[in-house]
Amino acid sequence: MKKNTILFLLLFSSTFFYGQYGKNCEITQLKINVFNPSIEYEKGLGVNTTLDIKLGMQLAINPALLEPLEDFEFLPAINIQYRYYYNFNSRDSRGRQIYGNSANYIAPTTAAFIATSSTNNTVTNDVISYAGLVTGIQRSFNSGFNFSVDAGVAYYAGSFKGGIYPVVNLSIGWIVNQQRWCKGR
Repeated sequence: MKKNTILFLLLFSSTFFYGQYGKNCEITQLKINVFNPSIEYEKGLGVNTTLDIKLGMQLAINPALLEPLEDFEFLPAINIQYRYYYNFNSRDSRGRQIYGNSANYIAPTTAAFIATSSTNNTVTNDVISYAGLVTGIQRSFNSGFNFSVDAGVAYYAGSFKGGIYPVVNLSIGWIVNQQRWCKGR
């Protein structure tokens, strides 16, 4: 039974990822971020949707601390967003660039961080995760320079009492490889 479930999920995900391309989103983009050193991969799933996966170091809050919104840490993380870009057509009709998925988006988001804490000469690693909703913008330029910023709220969980905290993501870097679909400016 377990093998059948895994096989079904693999078949379903392959048709989901390769079954449709749109006229607005790029097919694939590989980006290197310098603000939060990471590698980011964005895959076009539909006319206006992409799956964005970021793996690297990220400036983050640690909700397990006494004052989580005052203490930030630089932590290894993976961040996944399912982005829906809602203004490709209006940007294109006004003569604005849509290359590199240059548009505004809303996205359910999830992330997992590995936080290290020390108490009484004992060092422990704790996985902190969150799931929430963000809204943001992404802009790409012909030089390959790319930035995106999004903000929202998420429910954080880990080895502490969970809670709702803000989420802000900032990526500044370059597109190093892409498969183009976008025919716009």
